[in-house]
Amino acid sequence: MSDVSTGVDEMLPPPRLAALGLQHVLVMYAGAVAVPLILAGAAGLPPDQRAFLISADILACGLATLVQAFGFPGVGIRLPVMMGVTFASVAPMLALINAAKEAGGAPASVLTVIYGSVISAGIFAVLVAPLMSRLITLFPPVVTGSIILVIGLSLMRIGVGWAEGPLKVFDVATKSMIDNPDRDALGGFAMSLLVLLVILAVTKYGKGFVANISVLLGIVVGAIVAALLGKMSFGAVGSAAYFGLVTPFQFGWPDFQIVPIVTMCVVMIVVMIESTGMFLALGDMTGKKLDAADITRGLRADGVGTIIGGLFNAFPYTSFSQNVGLVGVTGIRSRFVAVAGGVILILLSLLPKLAAIVAAVPVEVLGGAGIVMFGMVAATGVRILGGVDFRNNRNNLFIVAIGVGAGLIPLIAPTFFKNFPVGLKPILDSGIILTTIVAVILNAYYNGLGSQAAVEGQLAEAARAADH
Repeated sequence: MSDVSTGVDEMLPPPRLAALGLQHVLVMYAGAVAVPLILAGAAGLPPDQRAFLISADILACGLATLVQAFGFPGVGIRLPVMMGVTFASVAPMLALINAAKEAGGAPASVLTVIYGSVISAGIFAVLVAPLMSRLITLFPPVVTGSIILVIGLSLMRIGVGWAEGPLKVFDVATKSMIDNPDRDALGGFAMSLLVLLVILAVTKYGKGFVANISVLLGIVVGAIVAALLGKMSFGAVGSAAYFGLVTPFQFGWPDFQIVPIVTMCVVMIVVMIESTGMFLALGDMTGKKLDAADITRGLRADGVGTIIGGLFNAFPYTSFSQNVGLVGVTGIRSRFVAVAGGVILILLSLLPKLAAIVAAVPVEVLGGAGIVMFGMVAATGVRILGGVDFRNNRNNLFIVAIGVGAGLIPLIAPTFFKNFPVGLKPILDSGIILTTIVAVILNAYYNGLGSQAAVEGQLAEAARAADH
């Protein structure tokens, strides 16, 4: 692979940065606001507090993205990374809310306990980041390719879910969330297909910058068609304020309790393992060779972003895998595109009307884009595996076969591990984590553990072989 690392630090003209950054924001927005919506519904928060929780989350997304993509001394991997709430944190946070309900307390009051555990987990991640980064010797191409392949396959479930439509919708009559009666409707499928076809047409016939924003153009066309068909609701836009300022500790001072803190620290270990896979995928896509110091800065930024989340009434943050595929689709390596996306997110958090307009885009519109982007992540894993020596080392076949197979268990049989201890749920529910554990163990069993220099050389050689 030619040295294209300079592309990572390339400063594009402002109009291009704005368009490409907006493309990243549109891709991640539905996933970014999903967690605050879920928790707000579970806690029974009124509409104004629900809106505040979403604004706080978007602000923290933007700030964490700047930390990760722009970078500061010792913090930030300086790759085109967008940051969002990790779904691995949802289960323990919902458990805290449900426990508060059973105890007869106000569910909203448990938010201070959640924020205490989030801040503590962020500090924990900052402290252990150097240790986690030294594990890069466990990730030769046969392991890395398997992990990235499963990341793409796991994300495909999200893309298909977008095409199906949301599980819940807001019912005006009852002023509550109800099951979506139009889920899996043919209209939603047709909308996703339209977006997909637009993206394919633009990537084939578009030139230069137009081709680079193929996903954005597909989403815009889909949104226009949805609006013409009456599928976009602008009621929230009219009621949203023109300006809103997110302040720290809106729900009170954080409450630090040992059990939630330990639980959230376990979640952060899961997050850091997944982030390592994302970093390796982006390193391959952008041509930037990553070492332990780079991984340390990236993982440390996950921790700093999580601390920011706790301070600003939000949640644990991680590198958003949805946006990794977008880098592969566009071929744009500049980290300043993610920086622009971070700035746009901050502006959206301050301008609720703009945030409401973005939120009005139906998830079905994102379905076609998701299939393209998440498939690109899986294709990157296949490309890396294409450089692995399977002919002279047949044991590598077992590593990929069993590693990928283990990662598909939660996707194919979601209840497979239902009788296992609840404490293992964050691990067993993640196909990415299962593939990482199994592939690392099998690689150590069959191939042993090489030096860091040897593993980095193998990664480079696999990338070169894949390019040819």
